Amino acid sequence: MGAYSGDGIRGERAVGLLSPVREQLLGILRSKALRALDQPVRLSAGGWSSHFIDAKKGLAAWRDLRIAGQAIFEAVENAGLRFDAAGGPTLGADALAVGIAAASDTSWFVVRKEPKGHGTKQWIEGARIGPAVRVLLVDDVVTTGGSILKALDIVEETGAEVVAAVTLVDRSGLATVRLADRGVPYFPMATYENLGIEPVTLGSVAGTAG
Repeated sequence: MGAYSGDGIRGERAVGLLSPVREQLLGILRSKALRALDQPVRLSAGGWSSHFIDAKKGLAAWRDLRIAGQAIFEAVENAGLRFDAAGGPTLGADALAVGIAAASDTSWFVVRKEPKGHGTKQWIEGARIGPAVRVLLVDDVVTTGGSILKALDIVEETGAEVVAAVTLVDRSGLATVRLADRGVPYFPMATYENLGIEPVTLGSVAGTAG
C-alpha cells in the first residue's frame, strides 16, 4: 500500500484491496463517528457541512481505538516505512497517537496548541523527539490540513524526521496536495468517498464537519 496520491483509497476500494482491519475501521467511522445534521454548520477551516464526524467519540471504546491503531500501523508498515514515535496536534492526535504506539510498540507524543507558559515552554508533550527520531505525524479529521501542517513545522524544528502523515478522515483532498508539496507521504484511512458524503468545498454548503 503506497502513499495517497490522487487515487489513494479510491483506487484500493475500486479493486477491493482494503485489508480486513481497514474495512473494520471504515465500519466504525460510518456507524459511530459520522452523523447527518438537520442544518449545515460552518467549519473552522471555512465552508459549510451537512455532516459531522466525531472521531473522538467514534474511537472512545478501546477496541475501536485498537483497530484504528492496527489499521494505521499496517498501512505505514506495508509502505516500507518505519517510525519511532507517533503524534500530532492536540486534541485530534491525542488518543490516536496512543493507539498507534500500542499497535506498533513505539512511543507517542502530542503537539500543544501553544507552548507551555512556564518552565521549559515546550511545544511537545510525551515522548522526547529530535534528531535521529523518525516520526509518524497523526491527526483525526482534516479539511485543509492546517493543523497537521503546523504540527509538521514544530516537529521538524526539533530535527526529527517526519517519515509520513496519517489521518483518519480526509474531507476534501486539500491536505494531499499540501503535504505532497512538503515531500511527506500521506495515508488517509478514509475519504469523503469512503463515507458516502460530499467533499468539503470551501465557501459552499457541502461536505463534512469534524
